[in-house]
Amino acid sequence: MTKSAYAASGVDINAGNRAVELMRQAVRATYGPEVLLGIGAFGGLFDASKLKVMRAPVLVGSTDGVGTKTMVACALESYETIGQDIVNHCINDILVQGAEPLFFLDYVAAPKLEPEAIARVVKGVSIACQAAGCAILGGETAEMPGVYMPGEMDLAGTIVGVVERDQIIDGSRITEGHVMIGLPSSGLHTNGFSLVRSIFGPETYGLFEAELGCTLGKALVEPHKSYLPQVKMILNQCEIKGLAHITGGGFVDNIPRILPDGLGAIIDRSTWSVPPLFSLIESQGAVDHDEMYRVFNMGMGMIVIVDPVDADAALAAADKGAVLIGRAVAQNQDTKRVILL
Repeated sequence: MTKSAYAASGVDINAGNRAVELMRQAVRATYGPEVLLGIGAFGGLFDASKLKVMRAPVLVGSTDGVGTKTMVACALESYETIGQDIVNHCINDILVQGAEPLFFLDYVAAPKLEPEAIARVVKGVSIACQAAGCAILGGETAEMPGVYMPGEMDLAGTIVGVVERDQIIDGSRITEGHVMIGLPSSGLHTNGFSLVRSIFGPETYGLFEAELGCTLGKALVEPHKSYLPQVKMILNQCEIKGLAHITGGGFVDNIPRILPDGLGAIIDRSTWSVPPLFSLIESQGAVDHDEMYRVFNMGMGMIVIVDPVDADAALAAADKGAVLIGRAVAQNQDTKRVILL
């Protein structure tokens, strides 16, 4: 049998085909009747006729990546968790505009394909997509020697959702005095891992941390939380004026993205207890306290802004640790500053 020149160069087509076969069942588990053509096709087909029942459907799309959290996950062989991370991060990004997901596409790249590892990543993607009623419509598995270092992996995803035009949440209805409710995070989510990795090396991931109640590694790879169920429950009770997904940039950079000109925010940090993982990072890394709130979510992964008269109803609907943490305040027309008390 002639030796493959392509395989000798570092790309194994057979490994790619095996990865597709191993992930096939997980992908198909997300299919509804809307998926007309999915895995194996050059392009996925999604029947959009159900949108006809909507008055004025608006498609909302977003693309993101898991970043260097993949390096921690690969060191721990925690592949399913990062699959969930990428889906839930993307869900939350379109959720802030009121959209619910329709379909998702993933991109996995590595210097050398390990079919079993790739299949476990896609299993995680499938778990999160099924929970959200979202189809995996397609994806790409790329073997790229020379671009990525051995043992590394890159993971990104694209999501498309839909919202009625008159139900878009864009922050334009936020006014002075509207209150901000924090929805708890499940951990670091997918942000700040370059800093975390500069503080904690792989040799520490297996160490049990009493304050965490688990190993450091387990706490670090806890999957990104989807806020779709909580936000839907709140919307059933009252109008949401704005939503902010607390990702890279933390409170300081993300809240202003949804505020109208002339408004800022006051966040009272005494209203919730910061989870011990963040305190451990701050102390072990000697990170400035205020910088922590610009890098990490500090235990609050989504901010919901409502009228004060709806605060109690929103808190009750959100349940599970939701806390009133701040309010919108008037500022100079050209500023949208977040003041952390």
